Amino acid sequence: MEPFIVSARKYRPQTFKDVVGQKAITNTLLNAIENNHLAQALLFCGPRGVGKTTCARILAKQINQDGTQKEDEDFAFNIFELDAASNNSVDDIRNLIDQVRIPPQVGKYKVYIIDEVHMLSSSAFNAFLKTLEEPPKHAIFILATTEKHKIIPTILSRCQIFDFKRITVKDAAEYLKYIAENQGIEAEEDALHIIAQKADGAMRDALSIFDRVVSFSGKQLTRKAVTENLNVLDYDTYFKATDLILQNNIPEILLLFNKTLALGFDGHHFISGLASHFRDLMVCQHESTISLMEVGEGAKQRYLEQSKKTAQSFLLKALNIANDCDLKYKTSKNQRLLVELTLMKLSSIDFDGQKKNPESVVLDQKTVEFIAPAAFFNGIPKPIEENTTEVALNAQSQHIEVATPIQKPQSGASPPENGIPKDQKRKQAVQVENHTNLLVEEPEQTVITKENLAKVNVVKKIEIKKNLNRVSGLSISSLKAKKAHELNKKDDAVDESKLPKEAFTEANMQQHWADFVQKIDDDGRKILASNLHSDIPKLIDETTIWIELPNGTMKKEIEREQYDLIEYLKLKLNNHFINLKITVNEETAKKFAFTPEEKYEKLREKNPTIDLLRKEFDLDL
Repeated sequence: MEPFIVSARKYRPQTFKDVVGQKAITNTLLNAIENNHLAQALLFCGPRGVGKTTCARILAKQINQDGTQKEDEDFAFNIFELDAASNNSVDDIRNLIDQVRIPPQVGKYKVYIIDEVHMLSSSAFNAFLKTLEEPPKHAIFILATTEKHKIIPTILSRCQIFDFKRITVKDAAEYLKYIAENQGIEAEEDALHIIAQKADGAMRDALSIFDRVVSFSGKQLTRKAVTENLNVLDYDTYFKATDLILQNNIPEILLLFNKTLALGFDGHHFISGLASHFRDLMVCQHESTISLMEVGEGAKQRYLEQSKKTAQSFLLKALNIANDCDLKYKTSKNQRLLVELTLMKLSSIDFDGQKKNPESVVLDQKTVEFIAPAAFFNGIPKPIEENTTEVALNAQSQHIEVATPIQKPQSGASPPENGIPKDQKRKQAVQVENHTNLLVEEPEQTVITKENLAKVNVVKKIEIKKNLNRVSGLSISSLKAKKAHELNKKDDAVDESKLPKEAFTEANMQQHWADFVQKIDDDGRKILASNLHSDIPKLIDETTIWIELPNGTMKKEIEREQYDLIEYLKLKLNNHFINLKITVNEETAKKFAFTPEEKYEKLREKNPTIDLLRKEFDLDL
């Protein structure tokens, strides 16, 4: 029985053409060899399993080939590999430098491959500097590392740096397919894509996973076998979860999440995978971005079908909710509840991506000239016929009384007045755009007729239709109405002699002042309450209250908020002529702020032993 050789060793590339996913670097190295333009110090850096050491060995072999060597010649005696993880001292570097001086017996170059070079000690790096900068003509150094940031800058400046990238899922899947065909294994394309995704850009990891799954499933490599063996969530879980979310089926999505947890997956894995699923659905909605998906053709077709059921607005909202859960997961004390709450939020999204909010509906017409009172008096809007909707409006007067009759009164009712029963009359005020109050006397069920409207002193008639048109605020009619309104306001000036002016005492005022401060403090207006409490108010004459504050900032704060205070005091003291006088006295500020020295002096006056304590322990302020 032949010993088993893992695929990572069995299928290690022997030429630059066999290297997967590093075409830019391999082409550069090939051109450098052909044009004799190869540097003597090279640094290969990048993540694990992407071909750094493999490329170093291929390069070391090819630079010694001149066309006369045998096919099986590998120049192993010209290639020296040093593991810097176990040979990281100055003595190890000193031995290496001694070997470098000896020229090769066969071939043109001696190649020194130092793997994991970032593990060298600082003194070893410094001992290596001179040789790395001026090596012998026959020596080439190839340094390989996964952590370039740990290498000192003086080493980096002496090397030609090649950054190896992660292997894409597509390239890894194609190489796995090639290996499966060589071994006579029937592998589903989706299964190979899952292996490539699990490898996370490392070809060596992908080959190791491939060997493990083949040992489990044999010659038939299916998607189900791969997901079961690797313990990864299948696409089916996320497709089913998305369908349940689109159906707003909260109970079923919670049961699906519970089943996922029972299989050994944590909530973070589930929610992050769901967010990635939403991302793939969004990518599928545009032909130009479908290439960004790293899945097989079968899975890609399913994504295309489900993406047609989802709106872009829904996916944006869902991505935002899922990403927010992903960020909060590690800091949450109840992680399962966090994921379940997220799933409930996702299932509550409407298909268009947002909930219907009636408060967001804004009326198109903010100002109207007149609204028929019959549509509002009974609480139920009623249609208004165009033939009976001419209403008289006097724009020069503030109130207009309109009397409208109804049908004949029933027996036993009060005798009508001007054709209207008294017990059925009522007054309703309707606000008009030009601030004119239309006072309407109207029975329970109003019928507006032209005959009754003719009895009113008509200045201007406005025809009101079902859809009222908005009048510009700059129209001539609106400007005239505004001017008339200003004149009416002057006529309605308040007679100050009729306002209350009851005398009050300073103690009574201070009591109500304290009540107001307590009230706003309970309401959460702590800053204003603190400012009003900083001084005791005084009464300097019959109606003037005076307070003195330590700074202008407090004065501005009280002046900005004094309206509520004055109105409160006017109401409680029954005096409409109360006013507030605020002054600032900077000297009073000193009692609110002390320097550390002043504090210490105050404490020492109260207790002289504090000074002895400070001197005994040599304390500073």
